[in-house]
Amino acid sequence: MASRLAALLTGVALALVPLAGTASAAPAEPRTVLPDDAAAGWLARQLVDGDHLETSFGGFSYPDQGLTIDAVFAFAAAKVADDAATRATAWLARPENLTTYIGDGDEEAYSGATAKLLLAAQVRRVDATSFGGVDLPARLRSLLAPSGRFTDRSAFGDFSNAFGQSYAILALNRTAGKAPASASAFLAGEQCADGGVPITFGLAPCAGDVDATALAVQALRSAGRKAAADRGVAWLAGKQQPNGGLAAGDGTGTPNANSTGLAGQAFADAHRMRPALRARAFLVTLQIRCSGNPADRGAIPFDDTGFDPSTGTRATAQGVLGLARVGLSRLKAAGSRPGVPVLAC
Repeated sequence: MASRLAALLTGVALALVPLAGTASAAPAEPRTVLPDDAAAGWLARQLVDGDHLETSFGGFSYPDQGLTIDAVFAFAAAKVADDAATRATAWLARPENLTTYIGDGDEEAYSGATAKLLLAAQVRRVDATSFGGVDLPARLRSLLAPSGRFTDRSAFGDFSNAFGQSYAILALNRTAGKAPASASAFLAGEQCADGGVPITFGLAPCAGDVDATALAVQALRSAGRKAAADRGVAWLAGKQQPNGGLAAGDGTGTPNANSTGLAGQAFADAHRMRPALRARAFLVTLQIRCSGNPADRGAIPFDDTGFDPSTGTRATAQGVLGLARVGLSRLKAAGSRPGVPVLAC
């Protein structure tokens, strides 16, 4: 009897041990009810070859480094898809992708792209001084003009603007050397009298832009220019519509996820929780939930007209920033979980 029992127990034990050479079952995708997790999970499933996002134009699809960085920011904000973010960061560091995006550093060097990539490297905690063989902080500092403006060095002209200036200040303020004071002074000098910040420098008459202002106020706060940042936040709050959303440009149009996500992040960074929560509520109303197409669940459409795949990835990436409410100056991937969350339905 004892021998039969021992044999039975041995057989059970052997049955619990996977046979050599057999594939183990793939881990189940984590389920979530959190809007930011679900949005970031949907975004991760859109990565082409699992490591980058693309933009379609004229019937063709092109790798989009800037949009891929937006996804890296979104994953860090939601603290999910860390493995996907690792692959995306490695893709960005490939020489062919790196040079196309930031220039070769000699004849072509683009300040906005360099600044945004530097911030992504910092968020991911990788060596920014040797990112794909490029010293990103040094490259960016080399593009600073005496005026304090970060400029492009290019045969095609200088297309630097408030987005790139803001990313540069935010990124360099996370380095040991900090951003030169002239850079934040230049950005503050471009602010309109009403507090808004235009995308294009030297615009006359001065006209604030919601997206540019949302980034600029975060940069100004990181540089200690609280008064200028507070004026910008007040301008943004004045553009928030009754449903909590914000529109692009001067803020008078139809609210969208991109502008609302960036503004919601700026409100949270400035500790303006009421407008931040109203922006988040608007984004939640846009998000595709359990009643939607299963393949689209978690995505955030650009606006309330319905989901459009051509705008959905960017809208979701920037929308996550408003859902998670973590400012760019404090955004980091530390503590992020691997895996791609799926909306629990």
